[in-house]
Amino acid sequence: MTAITINRRAMLALFSALGATRPQAATRTPVVVLTAYPEEVTSRFEAAFEKAEPGYRLQLVWRMPHDALPYLQAPGHNGVDVYWSASPRTYAALKLGGALRRMDGIERSGLPTRIGGTEISDTDGHYLATEVAGYGWALNPARLAALGLAQPADWPDLALAAWHGQVVLPAPSRVGFAPPMVDIVLQAFGWERGWALWSAIAGNAALVGAGSTFVTDEVASGRRAAGLTIDFFAAAAVASGAPLAFGYPAHGGINPAHIAITRDAPHPEGAQAFVRFMLSEDGQALLGHPRIRKLPVRPSAYARLPEGSFNIFEAARAGGYDYDNARGQARLGLISALFEQAFVADAAEHAEAWRRLHAADVGGHPRAAEARALLEAAPGAEALAQDTALLARLGRLEGSTQAAPSDAERGWRDGATRRRQQALALLA
Repeated sequence: MTAITINRRAMLALFSALGATRPQAATRTPVVVLTAYPEEVTSRFEAAFEKAEPGYRLQLVWRMPHDALPYLQAPGHNGVDVYWSASPRTYAALKLGGALRRMDGIERSGLPTRIGGTEISDTDGHYLATEVAGYGWALNPARLAALGLAQPADWPDLALAAWHGQVVLPAPSRVGFAPPMVDIVLQAFGWERGWALWSAIAGNAALVGAGSTFVTDEVASGRRAAGLTIDFFAAAAVASGAPLAFGYPAHGGINPAHIAITRDAPHPEGAQAFVRFMLSEDGQALLGHPRIRKLPVRPSAYARLPEGSFNIFEAARAGGYDYDNARGQARLGLISALFEQAFVADAAEHAEAWRRLHAADVGGHPRAAEARALLEAAPGAEALAQDTALLARLGRLEGSTQAAPSDAERGWRDGATRRRQQALALLA
């Protein structure tokens, strides 16, 4: 009887304790956050935020950027308070459509709006950068050693004959992060020289598209020595055990991720609390976690990152990050289409032409220079980037592999084919 009494008392005490905690749990205000980040990333920020702000409870909704735009444009934004993702075009469209509120209540001291030549946050304050990713190349150190290749220091290194067949490249018309990468080179080296470099790099490369093998998989497997990508993709592969290193080019560029509060956020105070946390020293320091490895936008946070971490602000001060994303934004669709027609549509023939040219250079072929000039020719004139109607049409189609090529695009492909065949004839 005594034991039964004790057990009843223990159960009553337990029920009493549970009852005491239920009202407290019920008072936690939800904050609904729409994101494209994987759980491995979001779970760490969720735990840290709720520890720092125990009065709030994060509710995460997952949508890729192409799905996020219509979801957030729906009446009431489908109950979403905060949008947190890496898709500058989506944020720009949401701002244009009036779906975002200005974040005037967020303290922004110590947070630059630009890194080098790249504007990372909306100057009107509708969306703010939370982190940036850097473009470069994933490398397989063992394969580099076996081939006797040095780590590339800049884009021209990958255009050399020694790299033929050793590069993997995401097709810009099919992989969302790739178009700015192409434009980084065009801005750094100029239109003509930039396209000449891309012709040679594409000639050295295997191309991958959305839904096919990952760039990092190709390199980690040893099938290729280097893959053009963004640093956090390589970091994620390394965290999963891939034998990779990552290199940043001397002429680099960045892709910012942003955070914004919806115009009709159901929980605006909680939304502001989450944004403040993401931009705080503690929130920014989380980006250095081995399973995340992103670059903070708060310069002071770099003091808390692991030793040897790449510092984007130091690289920008050295002059290596002059890429102007505002200048490039309107022409990314054009650049993707030119790249597709010149190098991707007939990729095998393009690679063969460059293989033949490399061999001709070694053999001292008398017409190698003429053939090189044909292969290095830009697929279209720089004046195309001033054609607003063309830019608008190609911008709407960017990332679409379903649309039939226009007459202009077919002309670019025909021109590339003609020059390639002329080059091969010279090398015969």
